[in-house]
Amino acid sequence: MNDKDKELTSPDILKNKNYTEPSVFQPENLLRESRRQNGIPLGKVPSVCILDPDGNLVDYLQSKNGAIINKYWACYHSNLYTFEISETIIGIIPRAVGASYAVLIAEQLFVSGCELLISITSAGIVAD
Repeated sequence: MNDKDKELTSPDILKNKNYTEPSVFQPENLLRESRRQNGIPLGKVPSVCILDPDGNLVDYLQSKNGAIINKYWACYHSNLYTFEISETIIGIIPRAVGASYAVLIAEQLFVSGCELLISITSAGIVAD
């Protein structure tokens, strides 16, 4: 089957696509629009951040009044909390579940000032 035959049998949504073009959905653009729409000030997030898919660490930190919302985080879909370890401010995002969602958040973290991103998770019971 040649390219013309493939295009004729493809669903409309897959026709006339140029996959070599860069995406128009750049993290910088998403954050800029969120800042504009939600009145979020320009600023940086901590250089070290954590993804906490289960949310257990954030829940614990909040129960001890150890986590506060970061006022510069402009992602539409998540909250970034900060806490301190040995005089270092760490950012943490709870419930970042799923690879595509985690990548969206990671891209936005890196353009917002994060330099090291750690993802933690649980494994259930490995051994008795």
